Amino acid sequence: MPPAPANRTEASAAEDAADAPQAANTGATSSGGFKAWLPLIVMVLLMPALAFAMTTFVIVPKLQKGLGGVPASAAVAEAGAKPKKDAPAAKKESVPINKLLVNVSGTMGARYLLVSLSVVGSGADFKEKLESHDAQLRDMAQGALRIKTLADLEKPTAQNMIRNELIAGFNNILGDGSVEEIYFPEFAIQ
Repeated sequence: MPPAPANRTEASAAEDAADAPQAANTGATSSGGFKAWLPLIVMVLLMPALAFAMTTFVIVPKLQKGLGGVPASAAVAEAGAKPKKDAPAAKKESVPINKLLVNVSGTMGARYLLVSLSVVGSGADFKEKLESHDAQLRDMAQGALRIKTLADLEKPTAQNMIRNELIAGFNNILGDGSVEEIYFPEFAIQ
């Protein structure tokens, strides 16, 4: 048995000495737990701010630059603005190209494609320009249609692909972007 302490102060000093390591352990544990969670807390608070800043100052300006440099607010303002009454709109004209008949590629002449076009554009001499280049436009359209296989023509997006090819080809022949749209009044595969 240990010797009895001489007075109360020695006993309290011995208890304080025994409690000191326990107090040190509890203090280290509580502050160590917070220190362990600190990086997570900082990331949870910092990531949304970084995402907002990157989107606002990096991604959106690059998208605007790639789309022609029109700021989103200006595009919205232009879309909501009423057209001016004093600026006359260019009159759109529609010129038909009837009965383009081609063999479907890969069918050895057993299947054919019959297409009629309606070419829409604007310009003072649009109709005259199309009529003067009629043979070239028909030849280009038949060449583009002749290479299409039956599988190409049965795709849901076939008419849109053909439409885009013909618009690009017609504008190449005419030398400018006067052809704005092409419609298919007839599109039949036999």
